[in-house]
Amino acid sequence: MVTPDLGGVTDKAGLMDRAARALDLPERFGRNGDALADSLADPGVRPAGCAGRGLLVLVRGGRPYARENAREWAIAEEVFAQAADRTPELSVALAPGGAPGA
Repeated sequence: MVTPDLGGVTDKAGLMDRAARALDLPERFGRNGDALADSLADPGVRPAGCAGRGLLVLVRGGRPYARENAREWAIAEEVFAQAADRTPELSVALAPGGAPGA
């Protein structure tokens, strides 16, 4: 399981940086939705300890991002959903977190 924590992230650049670190993506990672979807769907791109097995990505703490940039967050949700739809061994769960009303 990989758990990118989006606490404090309010833009796409922050999302891509956190995803790249959590997923241990190479420096050449394009830091855009297509590159993230491709990386998630590629069984050859797996963090240490996840090679050859299924992968659960639990994205936490996205509520502030969703509030700050609702359109970008909707695109991010779609990117995660498309990657999971294309890849049977991949599961993505979004746990927005953050205090309600904060």
